[in-house]
Amino acid sequence: MKAVIIIPARYKSSRFPGKPLAKIAGKSMIRRVYERAALTGNDVYVATDDERIESEVKSFGGNVVMTSVFHNSGTERCAEALMKITGNYSVAVNVQGDEPFIDPDQIKKVIRLLEKNKQAHISTLIKRIKNKEEIFDPNIPKVVFDSKGYALYFSRSTIPYVRGEEKENWFEKTEFYKHIGIYGYRREVLFEITTLDPTGAEQAESLEQLRWLQHGYRIKTAVTESETISVDVPEDVEKAEGFLRAGGLDANS
Repeated sequence: MKAVIIIPARYKSSRFPGKPLAKIAGKSMIRRVYERAALTGNDVYVATDDERIESEVKSFGGNVVMTSVFHNSGTERCAEALMKITGNYSVAVNVQGDEPFIDPDQIKKVIRLLEKNKQAHISTLIKRIKNKEEIFDPNIPKVVFDSKGYALYFSRSTIPYVRGEEKENWFEKTEFYKHIGIYGYRREVLFEITTLDPTGAEQAESLEQLRWLQHGYRIKTAVTESETISVDVPEDVEKAEGFLRAGGLDANS
């Protein structure tokens, strides 16, 4: 199964314009994401709509594909990029462009899920929540899944609901899992899901994976123990550099 890793990256961001070009200990964030993804041994491409990002990727010898400015999601951008990339790839992996320290093993795991589970259309990762406050944080999507690891539902609300218990006791009564935003798609599935009509649950929760579930696509999950640092706002750059200073990774890697 031949896989390609695609990193969607746009310049415009309401919370952090120019985020892919932000320097973290001397390297642009998009370069850090690219180099971590390349450690998997798979081909890597950045999909962007901005010439500044294109120029940066070319400056360090990376592969880059220019895409439309009108995409509504990284998924749509990945689909256009896959159409333009030369190569007989059967799987595409969508790696977030704001994960400068992503674990290459996480990417490999997403690919293996599709290799080993022929019924799966899409693969993704989840992590058990170990911080009590996170189960009530609407910015952290939660997930419930069946006995075989297929996702049943994603929500910004706390799921599962613990009936008959005060909320302060929920964390001790059951396990909660959060979604890690990396996806593997079978080639034909990636093209299909970008043509689907939005669904009510997706619009209510603002989670595109609910559209796929409601249209019958099966999302296989696997648990990861790796915790990465996302850069969402300018203040997060200092957190990322602090991670490097603390020895989280070699500052030059």
